[in-house]
Amino acid sequence: MDVAPLLLDLYGRIPPLAREAVEGLDAETLARPPEPGANTIAWLIWHLARVEDSHVAELLEEDQLWVGGDWAGRFGLAPDPGDTGYGHTPEQVAAVRPEGPDVLVDYLEAAHARTCGYLEGLGPGDLDRVVDRNWDPPVTLGVRLVSIADDCLQHIGQAAYVRGLLGS
Repeated sequence: MDVAPLLLDLYGRIPPLAREAVEGLDAETLARPPEPGANTIAWLIWHLARVEDSHVAELLEEDQLWVGGDWAGRFGLAPDPGDTGYGHTPEQVAAVRPEGPDVLVDYLEAAHARTCGYLEGLGPGDLDRVVDRNWDPPVTLGVRLVSIADDCLQHIGQAAYVRGLLGS
């Protein structure tokens, strides 16, 4: 099996599931935690899009979409390339306030389009390339790509669960 179609199938599952998790919700519901201090639907979908954007930008050795566009302002945040949500406090989670569900899906789809362009050019030999030597063992491209998709899919599941908790 070719690597690119397999990865494109995996990553292609992310945007429709994210869209389903936020569809029909207003900005207030997106930013409402199921209990104080918990992650919101807005934060979960924003975070997974930030992870995909930041990690793929690093692989491409390009700027993140978050930094170069008007995305940050549409979420009420600064265009800080280091702000992907890792280690966020409850206050930082609450500060992620998108205009509505469309901006969440639009940002994710922009990151996704760039990811797909990258994935289309990959062959089996590319997956063994070391992309991060900060870990033992060093992280290969294949492991990084699986890790990104895994993180995205877990957070989409969490967002769908929170939606259910909120009765939306």
